[in-house]
Amino acid sequence: MASLHQVRAYFTHWLNRVDEHSIHSPYFFDFYNKVIKANGYPDCAPAIENIRTKLLHNPTELSIEDLGSGRERNGKRKLQDIVTTSVSPPEYAQLMFRICQYAEARKILELGTSVGLTSLYLSYVDGASVYTFEGSHSLANVALTNIEFLERSNVEVLEGDIADSLSEFLQRDTAKIGFVYLDANHRFEPTLRYYDLLMKRFNEKTIMVIDDIHNTPEMERAWKTLHKHELVYGSVDLFRCGILFFDPALNKQHFVWSL
Repeated sequence: MASLHQVRAYFTHWLNRVDEHSIHSPYFFDFYNKVIKANGYPDCAPAIENIRTKLLHNPTELSIEDLGSGRERNGKRKLQDIVTTSVSPPEYAQLMFRICQYAEARKILELGTSVGLTSLYLSYVDGASVYTFEGSHSLANVALTNIEFLERSNVEVLEGDIADSLSEFLQRDTAKIGFVYLDANHRFEPTLRYYDLLMKRFNEKTIMVIDDIHNTPEMERAWKTLHKHELVYGSVDLFRCGILFFDPALNKQHFVWSL
């Protein structure tokens, strides 16, 4: 059940949203039509959604280690319940794929692997290498099984506390990042800490997506802080997630859209 905060946030979002007729930026007009409102689904979708269907009927219990995400609890949870409540639905996973294709992202980071369904979509982006971070050992194992099932050799699962594994990864791999999907540790301070670490590897073409930006007052505060950051030159609020752009040519534009 939605909280009072979520209801209020959605009403505010609904009042402020605009469509393509209110978009004067050529870049964002193109992005809106080719990415946000694009029809169809990628060729990889049937195979990935077949895995989702099987997981939704899998009652296996997993031991979930909560490393601060605010989503999972320590103890046992059924795999089917995790997929139902804590995994990005097809339309959002496919949106991540379209964003990366549009941006021609080659180095992709995902913070919060879960069972690896979004990771699989990202792995089909042309020429991409995907690095996905997961704090729960049991979820990382499920993700690896799904990645191996579809024989996706361009995905690396980095297991452990993301605060540590991300820092270690960025120290050893200094190449610029094309795309980041932040879907882990849904709290204000960790979200900003991840951003501060990641931005050192951004360039003007990088795109970052932050999930659940209106889920709690804490995440809403994180989103408001980040989309006003001095190095953010464009942002899009889709209610469930927010998108950040870092190209100075975009000239500090902010949009509220519906998916």
